[in-house]
Amino acid sequence: MKYYNITLLNSPLEPFTYHSPKIINIGTKVKVKVRNRESLGAVISASKEPEFKTSEILEVYDSLYSDKQLLLARFISTYYFCSLGEALGLMMAYECGMRSQVELGNESLDMHSQAEHGNEKIPSSIILSAKQKEALVFLKKYKTSLLFGDTGSGKTEIYMYYFSEMIAQNKRSIFLMPEISLTPQMNQRLQNHFGDAVVMWHSKLTPKQKKEALVKIYDGSAKIIAGPRSALFLPIKDLGIIVVDEEHDDSYKSSSRPRYNARDIAIYMGRLYDIPVVLGSATPSLSTYVKFPHVRLKGGFYNSKKEFVYERGAESLSPLIMSSLKNSLIAKEQAILFLPTRANFKYLICSDCGHTHKCVFCSVGMSIHQKTRSLKCHYCNFAQAIPQVCSECNGHNLISSRLGTAEAVKNIKEEFGEARVEQFDRDVITTTSKLKRALKSFNDKEIDILVGTQMLSKGHDYHGVTLAVVLGMDNMLNMSDYRAREKALSTLIQVAGRSGRKESAKVLVQSFNESFFSAYVDKYEDFLEEEKEYRKELYPPYKKLCRILFSHKNGIKAGEAMNEMQQCLRNFSNVEIVGYGKCGIERVADKYRFEILLRSDKSTDIIKAISTCKNSLAEVDMDPIEFG
Repeated sequence: MKYYNITLLNSPLEPFTYHSPKIINIGTKVKVKVRNRESLGAVISASKEPEFKTSEILEVYDSLYSDKQLLLARFISTYYFCSLGEALGLMMAYECGMRSQVELGNESLDMHSQAEHGNEKIPSSIILSAKQKEALVFLKKYKTSLLFGDTGSGKTEIYMYYFSEMIAQNKRSIFLMPEISLTPQMNQRLQNHFGDAVVMWHSKLTPKQKKEALVKIYDGSAKIIAGPRSALFLPIKDLGIIVVDEEHDDSYKSSSRPRYNARDIAIYMGRLYDIPVVLGSATPSLSTYVKFPHVRLKGGFYNSKKEFVYERGAESLSPLIMSSLKNSLIAKEQAILFLPTRANFKYLICSDCGHTHKCVFCSVGMSIHQKTRSLKCHYCNFAQAIPQVCSECNGHNLISSRLGTAEAVKNIKEEFGEARVEQFDRDVITTTSKLKRALKSFNDKEIDILVGTQMLSKGHDYHGVTLAVVLGMDNMLNMSDYRAREKALSTLIQVAGRSGRKESAKVLVQSFNESFFSAYVDKYEDFLEEEKEYRKELYPPYKKLCRILFSHKNGIKAGEAMNEMQQCLRNFSNVEIVGYGKCGIERVADKYRFEILLRSDKSTDIIKAISTCKNSLAEVDMDPIEFG
């Protein structure tokens, strides 16, 4: 009888020991029984016969996690404080049954000889300018590099040329994009050049589409695999390059365990697989800018002029904004309007006693949704009818604060009856087909004004926008986050970059901080250089941060777990406790929340300290991006 240690996929439990009469390779996927339930697992090591009684492995699959996948899972498990089973649960195993390794090996040789004989040629339709060629030469010099290119400067063409060269060498490429920016337009561009060699992979695919995509990935006909975070963990042979587009985007960071950052995992994979990694952005994160060599692509293909107009004000559709929208409609031109808030209004407040209507399960104000006549919590999704009186003082003077997208759409429609105004946020764009329809309608000039949240800024190509209105910048700038300046400026540049693609454009920014935005909106690298000085000795990329969360229905238990851990952490002189206590939002989904924020020069010091002091309620968020 043989004995094996098996980690359960997607389970926080430690590995268990099972037996089998078969010799099973390390990394093989198996089915086992745990507490009378069947579970999938992976063999992570052979074991001696233990002193306790073991169960038999129920089934051995024809699927295998490669050595590199196991190494990657071990790294994720250690660095992001999750179980090996949770880390492996992110990945898809190689299907041995579909084709033998030998076949794949021989095919690689055949394809390589074809490539040498010129059968695989770079599509001639990709023509790079002299500047783009220089940038490509630069990117090839380094294992990890940053393509720092303005919106519309032609970053995508460089990626595609690089992919073509990979195809010529019979290597395959992963092209990562942020979740929402998985645009139909990018898919179209890739397929126009590479046809069926492109596979899009994301959570919205139907089971049938996933199966078709996997067949192409396994048989090697998929040369470019494009998608959000999950595309990184597919079983891809002969990987030649990873490109992370819009590398600054927060959606690369997972908000649930394992709390990994796909951009950082891509960089780690580059080292593990010994392949180049290209990070691209018009507004790169300071961490990337400081850590990696970059090449700068300035300007765009469009010689249009952009005029920035600033108006002192706080999130309202002012007379200046309304008259600018009116002029745009008269000229039969298109406009986009950005707001950081969904729904009609962010909060419902009593003007008699100042009480904010909060969610009964979370200590956070609920958002007003007029369409469903409800208050909705954007944290736990609890909803209730809009109250007519204040729950605190029974007063009738309830007012709404902080304008949301739905309310802006309603107000603009009331003002300009004939205008075609559409909402573009997660409340309305719930499927890929809705996203495709909205973008097509806008580019076909069937929509005059598009009103949206962050979704608006995510790499979409709008051809005819001559007016961009940006609200809510001051709220972003005043967030309790060390990256608040970076996030606010980056959002403004990204939204502004969606306008003036073909003709000159006006960008109307409502803010009390004109001096900050106007100083850097055309000089993002100047901002990065200045921001470096602010962050030194305090924040990433010069320091490592870690946030530890404790949540429980019993607030006393959560508080005790936090206190116990912070007392233990005081024994580690090379790890600083920046602060601890109740979270900014104390209760979410009926659980009380406490936190500890740690800072250190090295992540290894933080990992060592937490490994020693961690208790069962501690949820560790390494390199956090959420501080709310």
